[in-house]
Amino acid sequence: MTTKNFHSRVVVIGAGFSGLSCSCHLAKMGYHVTLIEKNEQAGGRARSYSDQGFTWDMGPSWYWMPDVFDKFFETFGKKVSDYYQLDRLNPSYRIKFKNDSIDIPANMSDLEQLFEEIEPGSSKKLRSFLKQAKYKYDVGVKKLVYKPSRSLLEFVDPKLLLGLLKMDVFTSIAKHVRKHFKDERLIQLMEFPILFLGATADNTPALYSLMNYADLSLGTWYPKGGMNAVVQGMVKLAKELNVEMKLGQEVTNFSFSGNQIVSVNTVHEEYECEMVVAGADYHHIDQHILPPSFQNYSNKYWESRTLAPSSLLFYIGIDKQLPNLEHHTLFFDEDFKKHASEIYDTPQWPSKPLLYVSATSKTDNSVAPKGKENLVVLIPVAPDIEDSEETRERYFLMIMDKLEEYTGENIRDHILTKRSYAHKEFMEDYHSYKGNAYGLANTLRQTAILKPSLKNKKLKNLYYTGQLTVPGPGVPPSLISGEVIAKEIEKDFPIFKN
Repeated sequence: MTTKNFHSRVVVIGAGFSGLSCSCHLAKMGYHVTLIEKNEQAGGRARSYSDQGFTWDMGPSWYWMPDVFDKFFETFGKKVSDYYQLDRLNPSYRIKFKNDSIDIPANMSDLEQLFEEIEPGSSKKLRSFLKQAKYKYDVGVKKLVYKPSRSLLEFVDPKLLLGLLKMDVFTSIAKHVRKHFKDERLIQLMEFPILFLGATADNTPALYSLMNYADLSLGTWYPKGGMNAVVQGMVKLAKELNVEMKLGQEVTNFSFSGNQIVSVNTVHEEYECEMVVAGADYHHIDQHILPPSFQNYSNKYWESRTLAPSSLLFYIGIDKQLPNLEHHTLFFDEDFKKHASEIYDTPQWPSKPLLYVSATSKTDNSVAPKGKENLVVLIPVAPDIEDSEETRERYFLMIMDKLEEYTGENIRDHILTKRSYAHKEFMEDYHSYKGNAYGLANTLRQTAILKPSLKNKKLKNLYYTGQLTVPGPGVPPSLISGEVIAKEIEKDFPIFKN
């Protein structure tokens, strides 16, 4: 039996980055906000997991685009340092190739020297590449991604249209990179940030070289305690803004009056409201919570979407420290194109996977007992493929073989705790569509107004935020998504402010 809660004006569903961001912005604007979260911990995919003195970030582990985080907190008269300690990593990360490894330095002159050593003459090309990438970042992040993309008229701006002509929208990033660099290691370095965007480099617009600017120029940072420290900072801010937070309450259905939602219902309570923001999985809300008459899209539409990858993750605690690993280590020692093709072109479990290993204990002594190591190992995989314990164990053994060979250490006999996470958990914990980890692919056909709309077309008061709508996947875009939706509500429903 449900009990009624009559206090809410806006109900936000999902306490991930976008839901937290939206809640904070709406509360600052004067709305009464209740934030409802299915799980017992805020953060969505950025929850943390602890066992035997180890702590792991369950999802995002890269802190890029620090300016977006700065802007978020500055909106509320705060600084990042009011909520968590942030340090720039140097090296930013290590890449293990088949025959050698390179560390990516934080200092630009050191980076140019590294490029020059690998490919004579490439430092000048790097400067040119990053100058173009900065332009794309400045236009793309500061002008395009803050648009709600509800109408083409938003983009009818002579300066913006002129800018778009210089954004390499119709050139692939594969061609763009190869115009500048010849050495395969440099090509893989420049293509790696788009691996999670949802298409091969041949099918991803060169617009996304803006990610290289975010990577190589703005740098890789680390919030002490892990990415969940950012979540905790946002939760603290939300509470300071009087956001009412309800954890462990999964939404079961809505109640309607005409073309409006009048209450959001969970197993435990009923929350009356004037507006609803769905920060939970868009597909789940659209296809499983809404009745067919109010669904924004058809099942055929969703089936035609191109999804970003899923991930097979292992959270591992080891009773000793491992040499040769950095805070972030990327293993590009197998065929990069083949793995990408096995994600995007012919979806299947990868035959010879690339790996990413996070060892935050290299930087942070609060996440593992002294002298021990916490590892997160990630293999990007196709969504919507069969996920079994036997498959996971097969890949775990492949990972152990690779890490033991690389570090020269026996690892498997020193494991104190181990947990796997893949499609099944993404669906159970987040109702993730087809078990994807990163939302919709950032292809040209799924950009801006071609993404699922942030506003329900049939219901007057339902909005969507998060990685399946504008601006797209990733932590900084999720923060921006929450702000964009809050501004749309302020524009559409100004009378409901307190």
